[in-house]
Amino acid sequence: MDWQPEAQAALKKDVPFFVRPAVRQRVEAMASSEGRSDIDLAFYQDAKQAMAPS
Repeated sequence: MDWQPEAQAALKKDVPFFVRPAVRQRVEAMASSEGRSDIDLAFYQDAKQAMAPS
């Protein structure tokens, strides 16, 4: 999965290092289910919002 630099920077800023691999995997799974081959900042923010507890 190709991460745009802005999305990768946001992931590093938003997510603690010890859960980052799990979050990255979940975002990539969401992108894959939508047929995406890359993750840009907008998609990352949407995915983050969708994963946020309500």
